[in-house]
Amino acid sequence: MALACAMFMAPAVANAQEVTYVEDPSQGYTFNKFQDNWFIEGLGGAGIMMSRLDSKADFGDRLGWKGNLVVGKWFSPIIGLRIGGEFNQMKGVTDPSDAYGALGTRMDREKVDGKYYEQQFNNIGGFGDAMINVTNWWCGYKPGRFYNAIVYGGIGVHWVWERTNQGKGDWKYAGHARDSKGNLPDGSHSRNFSARAGLLNTFRLSNHVNLLLDLRFEEMQEHVDGWGHRTWTEYPSVLLGLSYKFNKTEWTAPIVPVCPTYKYTDAEGDALVNRLADANRKIADLENQLRNAKKPAAPQTQVVEKDAPLATIYYPINVSKIVGVQNNVVDAVANVMLDENNNYLLTGWADNYTGNGTINTKLRKDRVAGVQKALIGKGVAADRLETTINDGDIAKSAKTAALGRCVTISRK
Repeated sequence: MALACAMFMAPAVANAQEVTYVEDPSQGYTFNKFQDNWFIEGLGGAGIMMSRLDSKADFGDRLGWKGNLVVGKWFSPIIGLRIGGEFNQMKGVTDPSDAYGALGTRMDREKVDGKYYEQQFNNIGGFGDAMINVTNWWCGYKPGRFYNAIVYGGIGVHWVWERTNQGKGDWKYAGHARDSKGNLPDGSHSRNFSARAGLLNTFRLSNHVNLLLDLRFEEMQEHVDGWGHRTWTEYPSVLLGLSYKFNKTEWTAPIVPVCPTYKYTDAEGDALVNRLADANRKIADLENQLRNAKKPAAPQTQVVEKDAPLATIYYPINVSKIVGVQNNVVDAVANVMLDENNNYLLTGWADNYTGNGTINTKLRKDRVAGVQKALIGKGVAADRLETTINDGDIAKSAKTAALGRCVTISRK
């Protein structure tokens, strides 16, 4: 079969150019250097406070400004971290029966519906988020994709200032801690915490610039509604912004060989069709000899490498399942085994140019176990199949690493 294929491919080999090597993202990716994939983000928008009595105020009177400035890094196409600072303006109303105990409230403030009092807080603080790019996770990494959906979650800490209207139009800062006379001193502040989660939608404008739409939900710890202790308040928000990515923005993919194409003339095409038909006839004749002859035909002598395997099953990077045309190879090998009385050695391999020792050992074991199971499923007796793994390198270099991801099958 090998000789017949060689006869068919001879003209192509004679006319082909040198094989080239290119990055192939479909084969996975490798990690970039630490200085790559950093970014900064600037976002601004609005949020709405949803504490106990805020529904008594008009929707527009409850909207407050928000702003974020962020620095972060992607450690892979899927996982990233970011930290930053933010400003939150929080507006609402409170019950006058508890107004003296509320941060951000005065009895002489403007009333809402003649009963409730307005309150306002300014939060300045920092936060940290863990991010997952679900588009790359579910759909696979693709350089230059226009849209990515990123989910994130994190925590924040805020220092909270109150602005109160004393009835004369002047605004002062005060905190919730009262002095011995029951007055709220100017300039004091309180520290509160928050928990956050959201969906960050990114739209690619260039290799380095993205447009951002951030849909966020937060639980803010505040002194609101006249309660004399901290409570957790819902605070949904929407922000728009831009991000800028530094240094290398894409991920390095494994290098694979690419065979150049050759354009045949009509005459050459006809000759190849005839060669293919002749090769198919010879292949059919060889298969018939394997089924019916116990010994190789004497006239057809072939120089075969002593230790050459009966067959080799190849795999993509980081894959242990038999895929694509390799299933046909397993079928053909099973037919040969059922016509012979030999025992066979199945050896699992993985290239040593990617991954690490633990990952590659697991790949070798999983690959050889998968081929053994497939052959048994096709009727080959289990006691005829011995399995092992080899941590050596079939591939000669990193450029031919793909040839080392395989299972070899040899007669014993």
